[in-house]
Amino acid sequence: MKLISFRRPDGLPSWGIVKGEGVIDLGSRAPSLKHALWATASLADEATAPATYALADVQYLPPIPDPEKIFCIGLNYMTHIKEGGRDIPTKPMVFTRFPNSQVGHGQNLVRPNASITFDYEGEMAVIIGRRCRHVAKADWQSVVAGYSCYNEGSVREFQRHTSQFVPGKNFHKSGAFGPWIVTPDEMGDPTKAHLMTRVNGVEQQHATVDDLCFDIPTLIEYCSTFTQLEAGDVIVTGTTGGVGAYQTPPLWMKPGDTVEVEVTGIGVLRNGVVQEAA
Repeated sequence: MKLISFRRPDGLPSWGIVKGEGVIDLGSRAPSLKHALWATASLADEATAPATYALADVQYLPPIPDPEKIFCIGLNYMTHIKEGGRDIPTKPMVFTRFPNSQVGHGQNLVRPNASITFDYEGEMAVIIGRRCRHVAKADWQSVVAGYSCYNEGSVREFQRHTSQFVPGKNFHKSGAFGPWIVTPDEMGDPTKAHLMTRVNGVEQQHATVDDLCFDIPTLIEYCSTFTQLEAGDVIVTGTTGGVGAYQTPPLWMKPGDTVEVEVTGIGVLRNGVVQEAA
């Protein structure tokens, strides 16, 4: 299944199941999608219903608009570690994003007035499906609700102010999440997926997910050790080589650009870029 959060034609937020070029509205079943992730087996029974709206008539929201936690993993693709000349980390490098730092598929990313060093980072996101703690690597699949695409937009100037990444990773509407969540049965083996980022149609990043330094089981085990994970929590697993900061000259996202993050088995997350209002 593909699970989606969206704004209906009447402006109200909802969630449901993607069906072809439409969506089955299930918003009456739970306040938001994260509250229904534990019941994906019963949600599958709803997939036979006719679509309520055409996808073209709704506004995409981040698949989980209201996550309790968004964990991002820095320096987690070998290609990205090498392009930056960094040492291979011995433990996952974890930082956080806030929900209001992200937009959905088709919405505009906002380049802040504070800096032009606005970089793309194509990533695959893992969505947790139930409350859990101390998850062993062998049990990781039992807590995963699905996968999505993520553009972990970064304002490099602010990221590099100190060793703490958080300021550069949390500018308002600087990242994108979507277009939907693909459940594990439809995704298959995520390590075989290709992750690609295109800026104005030109491919800038391409790697397979098996290039991760710390794989998904390791990330889930690590994060669930230091905190209790909840349904709807998001682990953004890292970006590949090819980010704009390491190109000559640097390739920063700018107003008028279109940026696409594609993960095979999931789809394409597409966003424009605009300048922050004065």
